[in-house]
Amino acid sequence: MSTLLTAQSLHVDTAFGTLFDDLTFTLKKGDRIGLIGYNGCGKSTLLKLLDGTISPTSGVIAQANYCQLARVEQHLPDDVLPLTLQEAVLAQLPEHERASQQWRVEALLAEMGFTSENLHLTAQTLSGGQHTRLLLARALMRNPDLLLLDEPGNHLDLPTLLWLEQFLQNWSGSFVVVSHDPQLLDAVTQGTWILRDRTLHAFDLPCSEARQALAERDASDALRHKAEQKEIDRVTASAKRLATWGRVYDNEDLSRKAKQMEKQVQRLKDVQTEVTAGSQWTLTLHGDALRADRLLEMTNLSVAPAPGADTLFSIAGIRLKSGDRVAIVGRNGCGKSSLLRLIWQQFQSQLVSPSLVLHPRVTLGYYDQTLHQLADSDSLFDALEPFAPQPDIRKMALISAGFPWIRHAQKVSVLSGGERSRLLFVGLSLARYGLLMLDEPTNHLDLEGKEALAATLQSYHGGVLLVSHDRQLISQSCNRFWFIDEGELSEWHDLEAINARIQGATSELMVHNSVAKVVPAPHRSGDEVLEKLLELEQRLADDLARKPKHQKPQLQAQWRKEIARLNSQLE
Repeated sequence: MSTLLTAQSLHVDTAFGTLFDDLTFTLKKGDRIGLIGYNGCGKSTLLKLLDGTISPTSGVIAQANYCQLARVEQHLPDDVLPLTLQEAVLAQLPEHERASQQWRVEALLAEMGFTSENLHLTAQTLSGGQHTRLLLARALMRNPDLLLLDEPGNHLDLPTLLWLEQFLQNWSGSFVVVSHDPQLLDAVTQGTWILRDRTLHAFDLPCSEARQALAERDASDALRHKAEQKEIDRVTASAKRLATWGRVYDNEDLSRKAKQMEKQVQRLKDVQTEVTAGSQWTLTLHGDALRADRLLEMTNLSVAPAPGADTLFSIAGIRLKSGDRVAIVGRNGCGKSSLLRLIWQQFQSQLVSPSLVLHPRVTLGYYDQTLHQLADSDSLFDALEPFAPQPDIRKMALISAGFPWIRHAQKVSVLSGGERSRLLFVGLSLARYGLLMLDEPTNHLDLEGKEALAATLQSYHGGVLLVSHDRQLISQSCNRFWFIDEGELSEWHDLEAINARIQGATSELMVHNSVAKVVPAPHRSGDEVLEKLLELEQRLADDLARKPKHQKPQLQAQWRKEIARLNSQLE
């Protein structure tokens, strides 16, 4: 298998210490690698090193002459936003080649799911999922042998995420993908790099198996370290005892043996098994249970992205109380984030509205996916003041979250997306809220952070409104589901039925892309639809077989509606 790229003894220093040290690895043709690690450990920096955007403090990266490399950034560059889709892709080519490659641009954008009507749209008008497709098109225009993808699944709804999964599964080249989505990584990778403790742990396993293997290695290392420490303590105690006897009895032999044993202790320490420092901070949120029938009630409410804009959806009537952990789900652009912003604006303005009523004593916390609650001009220390006025509490919270004292005066504007997200979560963890609203909180959370968020939400005493496309987080932490579809918000009791409804759009997208040979033939989607149809019909039959008082009419209505839609799709 031919080598595409090698890295030897990579070392990177920052103003706040070493980021990673002595990284050595090889990328070969056919490698499909998932790169994971704690926020701030240097994953994006490593990708920038590989494509030459930045240089290491020391070490060498050698790229094969025939290897074409392209990096898919997290965000579109600012200079691309005013361009049309065609111009944005053509910008990847030298100017003298652009006229002759126009046909190829159109074909590539079609493969990415853009229609001919989309070609003259400007990049700044695209949704998050369309941004990812455009970034991929720009990278593929270079005919790369090796793709470097930096969190491509961020901001994607379920249909687009499944499209990305299918694209990576069927792409013929090699890639390294940074992601915090274990389901995506398990589906598309065959190797995993875990960046931790300033070094790289490589496994020829997909994400979940690699994490399990590293956990088992950590447990083994901890036992070995404990046994070695026990021997070090024994030899140290013997050396001290012999040194004391040598002084008391003026015995040179005992003193010499004591010094020999002290050297032995140092040798044992030099070769002692290292154990991981682990995560520096565990995400924990504290809720305040308010004894009331409702924390929030919405009646005949119309939701729009901005005052005076067209209505995205309406709410006939729904309420939320303490202990409710509600997932708001729907396709990108349906208005989920707009609803949270509307509730937040109502809370801040304290205006009275018959359509949206908040309990007068409720305290409201809000995680905005744009992270705009944190002012760029504030220092890390000052940014936490709205959450905890006491200076000592803020200082200790920052240190425990992995922000050392030397960084407390650093401006928020220089933080990475992951660090900025962690800082906002530190603030939310210092306060107690009766109602907590989280808008795409996992976009910048690492795998450990996602697991901690799911665990802390399960025991949250207040109410929760969660907007997320993370299937695992929703299923683990939420007990109610509000689904926005066809201009209305309704409550559903079956998350799988919602996913089947959303995936209807994915099936249509797969059929469209199959023409461009990006995904498998359409009959596979038909098989999946048929499988889901049979499953829903069986559920309906099982429920109808129960005694009337044990049946679930609401679920039956949802199942019948979904069965009719799937039948129509198969026809």
